[in-house]
Formats: sequence, structure tokens, C-alpha cells
Amino acid sequence: MKHLRGLYTFMFGVAVLLFFGLAYPHHLHYQEQFQLFLFDSTYVWEIVRLPGGIADLLGRFCTQFFLFAWFGAIIIALLLSLVQLLTLRLISSSFSILHSQLFYGLSFVPSFLLWLFLLDENALLGGVWAVLLTLLAAWGFDQTAMRQTRWTRRMLLIAAVPILYWMVGPVCIVFFLLQVLRAHGTRGENETTGTVAWYYGAFVLLAIMLVILSSYVPVPADKLWTGIHYYRYPTIVPVLLWSAALSVFVVALIVRVFHKSKDASARPVVTLASFVLVSVVMGFFVWKNSNFRAEKVMQYDFMACHQQWNRILQTVSAEKPNNQIGVTVQNLALAMHGMLAEHLFEYNQNGILGLLPDVQSDATSPMPTAEAFYQLGMINVAQRTVFEAQEAILDFQKSGRCYKRLAQTNLINGKYEVACKYLMALQKTLFYRDWANETLQLLGNEEAIAKHPEYGPLRQYAYHNDFYFSDHVTPEMLECLYYGNQDNHLAFQYLMAYYMLTGDREGYTKLMEEVRSKREDV
Repeated sequence: MKHLRGLYTFMFGVAVLLFFGLAYPHHLHYQEQFQLFLFDSTYVWEIVRLPGGIADLLGRFCTQFFLFAWFGAIIIALLLSLVQLLTLRLISSSFSILHSQLFYGLSFVPSFLLWLFLLDENALLGGVWAVLLTLLAAWGFDQTAMRQTRWTRRMLLIAAVPILYWMVGPVCIVFFLLQVLRAHGTRGENETTGTVAWYYGAFVLLAIMLVILSSYVPVPADKLWTGIHYYRYPTIVPVLLWSAALSVFVVALIVRVFHKSKDASARPVVTLASFVLVSVVMGFFVWKNSNFRAEKVMQYDFMACHQQWNRILQTVSAEKPNNQIGVTVQNLALAMHGMLAEHLFEYNQNGILGLLPDVQSDATSPMPTAEAFYQLGMINVAQRTVFEAQEAILDFQKSGRCYKRLAQTNLINGKYEVACKYLMALQKTLFYRDWANETLQLLGNEEAIAKHPEYGPLRQYAYHNDFYFSDHVTPEMLECLYYGNQDNHLAFQYLMAYYMLTGDREGYTKLMEEVRSKREDV
């Protein structure tokens, strides 16, 4: 039976791994780009000093590995599998029902609910760690307390509740509920009614502590009760995360009520049936609630971020994008290959907004547009767009992707002190460190920058004269860019496409005459 249980947990873990590795990888990339984990004592202290800081720190540490989707999928699969194993351990050992398999499948419910929670791109991994650490603390407390005297158990409980709250935040209430349920279940054997009263007293102590903390912790008082870093939107309570956490108590309560049912409990077929039933029902909800449309949008954004132009063209050839970000990335890839003007109308377009959309005040949609600005040589515009996108991150974190681009734009503009600030921060990361060390060597080295295959041309393409700037991209801006340096073939592609999409025959004719004149001079 133990081997069968291990097999079912392994199957569940493999399902999670394949889902996030194959069907949902770009949601993981999305998570990684909106945080910047630093190996720095000040950074760590700013996290752990808040309630739930340990879970948040572990979540951020693991999220940096989401840069590689399969690493992220492995981490999530391990976390959810551990939650299931701890849930099973708590609902079985605590109530002496190891012989019963009737409710075995229910041990997977919290993990499936966490899976549903992680389908949301704004769900943070710190919430999953909070649930896992809470269950681990409950299991560890059971193992430790059973060998202690009554008063020692009471003292351990009083100490455990506030410490656990500091580690995981308000999700620790599940620890309290499980201990109360266990005390009721064993009362008359090795516990007394007085011990149950001590459990309630510990909870009251926690409530008093929260009231006191609300005067000192620099966060809204209501977040002390609902969690600070479980979800990216500070004003939203993550219902699915709380449902997953509380479901452990509900499952334990169900088992406690029906633990006397022993009919056919030792038969493996009962275990299999309960596992299959829960897996089919919950698996259906997982697939039904998966946002594959957002996954496709994130895929285009990821490919643009990593300048995978060939892969973008292969993707749009197989399936024409029907969203704003997809069209923007598609046109940028076409222009990078010199194909935009010639093949413009072979692909879905969205007017001039398909070229350079108006920048919105959010953290996601401006990034592909900022990539186009950067490649065109509109360095200052790209810098402003990326900076504003980073400031729009809802949980006020920084972004490794944004820091890297801000370092590049300041390097191109000759603002070496500002570029150094970003590069020194990236030196404290795990996966951006090597790039930062290489780029630091370019600071102040004008000859090396001029010879650099990316920064040299972009410095030449950048605007050199002042002009009236509009938040809406105008043909005058593209004309100034192209006529300032006619080697900027990307600007030519975009200007040509702009004329074609707007039906500007006069501008189109003027541009073609300029091209013919240039060819004749050559």
C-alpha cells in the first residue's frame, strides 16, 4: 500500500511537471521577469522583517529559476507533491486511521487547489511556501509534542504560533485549527479539556499580537490578516490560496468524523478509486481554468525579450496572432529580417497600433513596444517606457528584465554612472551576474562601445536633434529617425509600413524617391 501511495504521488508530480513545462511555461517566465532576487543582506532583511517574510523569501528565491521553465516546473511539482504528502500524513497519523484508504484521494485536494491558484499569473509562489511550511510545522509539532509533557506541549504551542505567523503570515491559522482538532480527537487519552482551552488562548494571543503589530508594520492593517505577499495585487484576497490552506483542515475534519468506517478500507482498489475520482474532477477544473490565451501572449513577449526573431516568424506562420502584443512582436520580427514593408499585408494588422502601440500604464503591455523602440534606436523613449513599466509592477518589486534594459539604454546614452547602478545590482543576482560583469567593462570605453555589434549601431541611430515629442508615435518621429541616419534600415521598414497602413501616398512617394536618389548616388 505504501508503494501504491508513492506511485500516485509520483504520477501527480509528473502531471504538474508536464503541465507547467509544456502547456504553461511562459507563465513561469512572466513570473520571473517581474522580480529581482538579490543576494544582498539589506534586500533579505526588507523581506523577512514583515509577517510571512520567510515564505516570501523562499518564494522569490525559487521564482528566479523560472527563467528556465523546466526548472520552474520541477520546483512547483516538488512543492505540490510535498503538500500532498504532508496532508496525508496529518490526516492519517493524527487520528490513528492508517488502515483507512477510503478518503485517501482527499489528500490531493489542497495540492490541486494550489495548482488552480498558480494558474493565475499574479499568484506568487510565496503563498505556496506559506501553506507548505504551515503543514510542515503542524507535522513537526505533532512529532515533537507527543514525546513531551503536557506543560511542555502548551509552552511549545504558545511559542510556535507567533513564530509561525512571522514565517508564513496569516495562513498559520491552519496550524492552530489542526492542533485544536487533534486535541479534541485525543481528549480523554493524553489530553484534557484544559489543553484545548490553551489552544484557544494561543489564538487569542496571536490576535492581540496582530493588533499591536498594525501600529508598527508599514503595511495596511487588513493585510496582516489576509497576507502581504501571497498575491501580486495588494488589494485582492487570494481566495484559492486560502481555500487550499483551509481544505487541509476540512479534509482532516471529514476523516475525523468518518474515521470509524472500516468496510473495505484496506483494499487497494478503494485507494485507487478515491485517487482517480479526485484527480479527474480536480484535473477538469485545472484544464478548464487554464488561460492559454494569456499563455500565447506571454510567449510572444518572451520571444521578443530574448530576440528570437526566427522563432517568432515560425510561430506567426503557423498561427497568425490575434492580439495586440502578438501583432507588435510579429511586425518587429518582420522588420528585423527586412520583410515588413514587403509582407505587411500577408499578416494580421491592427492599423498603426500594430507597429508601435500607445504605451499603457501597466507592467506588461509596454514591454514589446519598448523592445521595438530600442531596436529602432529610440533609446530615450525605450528607457522611459521600461522605467514606467517597472514602476507599474503591482507589488512594488523590481525587474531583472527592466534593470538589464535600463543599464543598456544608459550605456548607449553615455550615462555611465546610472548604468553602473543597475549593473552593480545585477551583479548580486544568480543568472544576470555574468552579463553584468561583462557589460561593466564597457563603461567609459568609447572605442569598445563603438565596435560593439549592438550598442555601436544603436548609438549612431539614436536621435541627435531636439524635436517635439508626442506620446503617440507620429510619422515625423520615424522620419527624423530615418533621415538622421539612413543606415537605419529598421526605421525605413517602419516608416514605409506606417505610410502603407495610413494610405499616405505623398509620404510614401517622397520616401521612395529618396531611396532611388540614394541608389543613383551610389
